[in-house]
Amino acid sequence: QVQLVESGGGLVQAGGSLRLSCAASGSIFGINAMGWYRQAPGKQRELVAISSSGKTNYADSVKGRFTISRDNAKNTVYLQMPSLKPEDTAVYYCYAEKMGWAYWGQGTQVTVSL
Repeated sequence: QVQLVESGGGLVQAGGSLRLSCAASGSIFGINAMGWYRQAPGKQRELVAISSSGKTNYADSVKGRFTISRDNAKNTVYLQMPSLKPEDTAVYYCYAEKMGWAYWGQGTQVTVSL
């Protein structure tokens, strides 16, 4: 089992910045991809950014704005979110994939006000 614990969410004004962190613990050997999804009220969960085998992919809505990074020594993935917009408001979930199994964190709320 892999446990994922997120931190760093909160309330910020439009144009502000947040950095999300997600620490993995447990049976972490063999984790392949790590990344972030988000779910806004009334919407489906969507991919924000993902890091796998040294490559990264971003949703079009955040490409060029958000940056995902991994510290493999700390088994932690980060999401740097500058220039936040109200439409970025959502619960952000950390994601990890290991041997075809998906693991999720409990989610952290990000709210961007006007």
